[in-house]
Amino acid sequence: MNALRFILVGLGARSRVWRQVIADNPRCTIVGLVDVDADRRAAALAQCPGAVAGDDLAEVAARASADAVILITPPGNRHTQIAAACDAGLAILAEKPLADSLAAARDHVAAAASAGIALSVGLNFRYLAVTRALCELFAEDRLGPPEFGHFTYERWRDGHLPHLNKYPLTMDQPMLWEQSIHHFDLMRHVYRADPVRISARTWNPSWSMYRHDANVAALITFERGIEVTYQGTWAGNWAQPRFEWRTDCRHGVAIQSDMFGALGHARRDDPELIPVDLPAHAAWIDDAAALLADFVAGLADGAPLPCPGEDHLTSLRMVEACIRAAATGQTLDLTTPAVAQEPAGTFANRSTTPKAERIAK
Repeated sequence: MNALRFILVGLGARSRVWRQVIADNPRCTIVGLVDVDADRRAAALAQCPGAVAGDDLAEVAARASADAVILITPPGNRHTQIAAACDAGLAILAEKPLADSLAAARDHVAAAASAGIALSVGLNFRYLAVTRALCELFAEDRLGPPEFGHFTYERWRDGHLPHLNKYPLTMDQPMLWEQSIHHFDLMRHVYRADPVRISARTWNPSWSMYRHDANVAALITFERGIEVTYQGTWAGNWAQPRFEWRTDCRHGVAIQSDMFGALGHARRDDPELIPVDLPAHAAWIDDAAALLADFVAGLADGAPLPCPGEDHLTSLRMVEACIRAAATGQTLDLTTPAVAQEPAGTFANRSTTPKAERIAK
């Protein structure tokens, strides 16, 4: 087949990963580059000779013969980009989250469906070697069905570092929209279960560099009665990160103690964890490459589309449920249509920390 032709929209730090994995995939090529920053466009053009560059997707799409677009842009205000891709008949692979509200994400999914184009979301953590191994461990059923879990992610994320995106510093609920969305999606993916109830708290410690809440604590009930306690922060006050995802099953436990690896399991009376051998894995690169390969197979070979937009809405519903639960003090039933379809934005700007106690950044 001819190489699948991509336009990259957004040429910041993350775009370097996509340029590399596309260059390494013989079924792909870059034909267009879009960014409002002329210096970024020039730097990317030096790596992609022959590509068409500009500051507007519609204009670049009109000049470049393309098949698909990768949106590597902040999740807010993507309506113009989605509309341009739909008008040009370009399949869409969008960095997560698809939008910064459930209502906007629904609009994007509906627009793509109406235009008859494929829409996938870049949930690359599904493609980590450790995630695949964890899925296999539960599929083998050696531990029995999962019944409860504890997911802890503690990080000092210095949002001013040059290689990190800057928009989370000022967005509402940055931890939930930009990081927890990965974790919620992983739970659904690994447990093969959707959420049914959520209660949550969000807050911002006094030393946080983020304008809005960088801490999340939640209790999530999934189908089949699986209960998960979740603790996530971007403002952990120690530069050493901590990750642990423990799942207690009927006959034992599975414990992942590093975001990119370190998986073990044990039955109740085992004296220590049995480590799971994992293949060598280049973080951020191998997972993006595997996601890209599945996206190409979905477009060119008729294989199932990876991480479809419609599925992503369920993970985004978890984010908004946390925001609403934190703002109201209620436990939300996600199986209730009124909750699942409630308009976005009602609680998005509320912090559970009283205004007088918050420190202006």
